[in-house]
Amino acid sequence: MPSNKLPKGLTGVAGEYFVAAELSRLGYVASITLRNTRGIDILVSNATATRQVAIQVKTNQKSKPEWVLNKKVETFYSDNLFYVFVNLKSPNERPDFYIVPSKVVANFVRTDHQNWLETPGKDGQPHKDNPVRKFRDPEGQFLERWDLLGL
Repeated sequence: MPSNKLPKGLTGVAGEYFVAAELSRLGYVASITLRNTRGIDILVSNATATRQVAIQVKTNQKSKPEWVLNKKVETFYSDNLFYVFVNLKSPNERPDFYIVPSKVVANFVRTDHQNWLETPGKDGQPHKDNPVRKFRDPEGQFLERWDLLGL
């Protein structure tokens, strides 16, 4: 990982373009939405336009597959909404893509956060609730799972 990481804003934009490029490479029609489109970064369809899905992109520059989210992901899901979590690597490496149905993300972060709240923190003190949530896929269950989009 280079020491000169991208600024946060550019990290997110880079992730969206990497996802759109990969979807195009796979033969799908991908369109990046305007910045004011709430919760949807990319609209994608198959080449015959018989199936479309929406994608929310989350990007990190860490060495592990972990992304910070917020509380709203617990209730923001549908059958046609997917998250693509992007792990940017060095400039000369292809990023890793983790494709996850939004309902899976919602259930994961809800359960994970509840477990965190129930686990004592530093010096046995209870954790204080906050809006921060995390999604992780350390076993790579969703790595390169473009098939889950059903396109």
